[in-house]
Amino acid sequence: MRITIERSVLLKSLNHVHRVVERRNTIPILSNVLIRTDENGLMLKATDLDLEVVEHVPAMVEVPGATTVPAHILFDIVRKLPDGAEVLLEIAENGNTMKVQAGRSNFSLQILPENDFPQLTADDFPYRFNLAAGNLKKIVERTQFAISTEETRYYLNGIYLHFVEDEENHFLRAVATDGHRLAQMQLPAPAGCEGMPGVIIPRKTVGEIQKLLDDPDKDVIVEVSDTKIRFSVNSIVLTSKLIDGTFPDYTRVIPQGNDKLLTVDRSLFSEAVDRVSTISSERGRAVKLALTQGQMLLSVTNPDSGTAQEELSIDYEASDLEVGFNAKYLLDIASQLESETAIFKLADAGAPTLIEDNGESDALYVLMPMRV
Repeated sequence: MRITIERSVLLKSLNHVHRVVERRNTIPILSNVLIRTDENGLMLKATDLDLEVVEHVPAMVEVPGATTVPAHILFDIVRKLPDGAEVLLEIAENGNTMKVQAGRSNFSLQILPENDFPQLTADDFPYRFNLAAGNLKKIVERTQFAISTEETRYYLNGIYLHFVEDEENHFLRAVATDGHRLAQMQLPAPAGCEGMPGVIIPRKTVGEIQKLLDDPDKDVIVEVSDTKIRFSVNSIVLTSKLIDGTFPDYTRVIPQGNDKLLTVDRSLFSEAVDRVSTISSERGRAVKLALTQGQMLLSVTNPDSGTAQEELSIDYEASDLEVGFNAKYLLDIASQLESETAIFKLADAGAPTLIEDNGESDALYVLMPMRV
């Protein structure tokens, strides 16, 4: 194999694929990226056996061929080469190394044979639909912060994507929860997802999807089977196994009868929560909200460092209420809201609270209170 490729093109592609590769691998071939020539130039592929990313890029092919090289090392080499460089990739005559050359820089990397590189088993994808990249990014960003990191409840370690039929409307809905908070975002259902089974997209896959969606106007082709999901955008194809588990019935925790309505300036509220939580301990990040008509008193008490209080003007006409929340969770949710004012629908100090944008919104958030 002997090819020449622009440094910027190779770097951008390696940036997409090398992130899938784990830094530590017990199986050596999983540390490598597969490089193979094709009719358009070059194909690069990386996998961790659960997630696979493939990208096709233009290159000048003198001698076709294929091999695998250490992904992170190749990425670091190309990253440090000067802008505008032409990179030569060539397998040595002995077949054991690949030369990487640009200008006066020369590297020789150990390679492993292409035949050893694992393939994610091919699936039929019975459900296929298109989403604007901007919409897919929004549905992911509005929910991914609530994904659980608790490995014992593995079925919460991702975003639950499913088709919803609501009276005359059809939606594609994403939900994530860690048991303390829940995030839900939905879009009008695109053609092709009708009847799609609910699937749980793993946290790592969600992170990789976000990094590929840099052009909001591009269309993303989404394909779904019982065990895998595939995203195709531009020349990149990302295929992932799904989490094999049952997502809980999240609708049961979304409160319906919360009648205490609180409206507050989102920006002022976020800044106040951030300020008073400065003295909170990492273990107990509770902030207490004392609500009276027209006023909120935010307070934090930390036996080791002191107390903090701040008053805010609010729109609230229900009975007085004191309720505590995790300050970080409040800030996470507030950062996802799009309107200038946030609406809190409360019941009592022990019941879940519903948080929404002011006005029509396709997103909603549920937050469990804390004892304070």
